[in-house]
Amino acid sequence: MNRALVVVTPDEQSHRILREAGEFAAGSGAELIVLTILPEDEFERTRSALASVGSSDVVYGLDQALESATRDAKTLAREAFDGLDVDFRIVADIGPKVDTVLETAQWEACDHLFVSGRRRSPAGKLLTRDLTQTLMLNFDGPVTVLLGDEDDAEDEADAKKKKKKGLLA
Repeated sequence: MNRALVVVTPDEQSHRILREAGEFAAGSGAELIVLTILPEDEFERTRSALASVGSSDVVYGLDQALESATRDAKTLAREAFDGLDVDFRIVADIGPKVDTVLETAQWEACDHLFVSGRRRSPAGKLLTRDLTQTLMLNFDGPVTVLLGDEDDAEDEADAKKKKKKGLLA
């Protein structure tokens, strides 16, 4: 492995997958590309919420969104890589997750992918494809998946609901 892509979001699973990727990279001397993706709908929601404040001083565009996402991912990576000798850099993008991951992996010439996933029921696997499954089928190289517990998925869903309510309040 020469270069690996680690897909992160601001949650505990990302800290765990970063740590796993960091340990693997430290042992092999590989470079890590830490990718954080802001979905377009989330970007638009935040921009609309800030625009509704009505202040001409509040500007939230692509540059601000990417800068914020980069800063958050860098903080998360530094915490996860504490004590490890890892070369890494942050890439932030806005767009559809699957396309963004695959395009970034190709652009950065990554030969390994690290991604967090969630446990799903057999029926859920048949009915819909999630990000992890789609990446595993379409990435041309090894994919390391760290599955979260069902409790992690429920906690994350609750946190998103609370965050959404905070933006709307």
